Amino acid sequence: MVSPGAPIAVRLLKEDWMAVYAGKFLRVDLSRGTWREETISDDQVRRWLLGSGFAARLYLDEMDPTLDPLDPASPLLIFNGVLAGTFAPTGCHTSWCGRSPLTGIWNEATVGSYWGAELRFAGYDGLVITGRADHPVYLYINSQTGTIELRDASHLWGLDYFATADALIEETDPRAQVAGIGPAGENLVRIAGIMVGPRHYVRAAARGGMGAVLGSKRLKAIVVRGDRKPDYPDPRALRDVVREQNAFIKENSISMSNFGTAGGMVGMEKHGDIPIRNWQGGTWPEVAGVAGTVIFDKYLVRHTHCFACPIGCGKEIEVTEGKYIVPRGEGVEYETVAGFSALMDNPSPEAVALANSLCNRYGLDTISTSAVIAFAMEAYEREIIGCDDTGGVDLRFSNPDAMLEMIPKIAYRRDIGDVLAEGVREAARRLGDEARRFAIHVKGLEMAYHDPRAFVSMAVNYATAARGACHLEALSYWNGYGILLPDLGYSEVLDPHSSDEAQARLAYDYQNYMSAYNPLGLCKFIAKAKVGPQRVCEIVNAALGWSWAPGDLLTMGDRLFQLKRLINVRLGVTAADDTLPERLLKEARPDGGAAGVLPDLKRMLRTYYELRDWDENGVPRPERLQQLGIA
Repeated sequence: MVSPGAPIAVRLLKEDWMAVYAGKFLRVDLSRGTWREETISDDQVRRWLLGSGFAARLYLDEMDPTLDPLDPASPLLIFNGVLAGTFAPTGCHTSWCGRSPLTGIWNEATVGSYWGAELRFAGYDGLVITGRADHPVYLYINSQTGTIELRDASHLWGLDYFATADALIEETDPRAQVAGIGPAGENLVRIAGIMVGPRHYVRAAARGGMGAVLGSKRLKAIVVRGDRKPDYPDPRALRDVVREQNAFIKENSISMSNFGTAGGMVGMEKHGDIPIRNWQGGTWPEVAGVAGTVIFDKYLVRHTHCFACPIGCGKEIEVTEGKYIVPRGEGVEYETVAGFSALMDNPSPEAVALANSLCNRYGLDTISTSAVIAFAMEAYEREIIGCDDTGGVDLRFSNPDAMLEMIPKIAYRRDIGDVLAEGVREAARRLGDEARRFAIHVKGLEMAYHDPRAFVSMAVNYATAARGACHLEALSYWNGYGILLPDLGYSEVLDPHSSDEAQARLAYDYQNYMSAYNPLGLCKFIAKAKVGPQRVCEIVNAALGWSWAPGDLLTMGDRLFQLKRLINVRLGVTAADDTLPERLLKEARPDGGAAGVLPDLKRMLRTYYELRDWDENGVPRPERLQQLGIA
């Protein structure tokens, strides 16, 4: 411990190795300038895993539901998954958890890259951060020098994330890993993310506004450097399993390896999956011009991989000439392309790439940022807002220049950007009843870009997912694309337009399966490569010496999903909140692959509630909680 307000500069015990997971986390109080280590037992890991699972258990045990998410006492819980930092396929994911300043409910923003592995190498499974520093600081953890320090960051405050990462790598260690915020987080923009990595390879823990939480604590960044390698029960057995699994994953992920997540844009449009003009359209003929296959054919610099990843869906790009110059940096993902192209009726791939770069620079979630801009475009065309509100920007659909001008306005809260910085739900509340009718969100989180009218199981998932309109909590639309997981019970494609019990169960099963990924530290894209529960169990057992069967994995997923529901119930969520925007329930797509389809959400939720064993208010029943070992 050190005296209040003094910088941390504490020697750590030097260790050369550790178990697969470190078994401890660091609790930091920024108000006092103090820290302490706390242990994580093997029994806790077996019950909750790590990542968002252990974070949720810790949050529920300690939560004060009266605290505002940006209150100094409100915690930010940052935890690696169990296998982060191992050589298990894609073992690198970290979840940034707590109460969302955007939604007011549970949030977990998960990111891959190299930061989580480096935190494990530094000797920790995670961090719990509370308090507010009296001036900007950054946290530096270095097991090589054996120190933890809170360093002054006054010289970094106000810098964009690219400049921040450059400066921190220069003043700490060339091989250090940086996670931090840009101006959006500093300005408490509620759709600000936490950016990870150097400027040319930026990943993001983007959703739910966790960057604003970091900004509220005046914590500009967390820098880690480690030298402690995991120690496995049987290294040779793990190596053999990983070699076999990596070969299988590579064979089944060639498209993602070549073209990234944006490579499937054309096929998605044919299914009626991509959002058009703020979810009003049915088809979009310009889709071929913005697909990942086109962008990367023109502008690819190199393919990139996260730590321990056999897929390599990352794509570094650069645009050196033309109207929209894009500096060398991380390429576009599907959600970013869909949001900054079809959602705004923008056919320019270069403008999409620049929008992505600006969001990374300022520290913004690309999904929520594109969503609030599209919402504002519709409000502008309906004359709810005008040029006086936008600072003279002609904020219409099909205007990429206007789209690009809005990004810094949101990051710096200028003009209408100050309203949009609050997110779609709050912006609509301020603009009035008419605006609420086209504010596309669930529980305050802007909708991810897979249409629940194209794949109705996603209607169930969006309505019930722990953090709001999150596609990653189920990914059940993959079944509609022919990605089959027989060991999850799905060896054939179900009718994606039929609002029946099968679609409700599809959402339920996929939620349980996907709920284990972030706590394990694995990337869900290996499931897209047809890795089902059996293969995940083989990886887990080889790495940890456990004896999991697929049923154990799915029970774990159910336990963690129910745990997060309990948190949300304590934060005020009820069955009335398990719904979708009116546009997606009552306005069918006019044409295209999902023309005329509307999800019968009430019908599917009846089945879903029975499967979850929730009562009519959406509260898990005590018997189910006892069965799962939660109560």
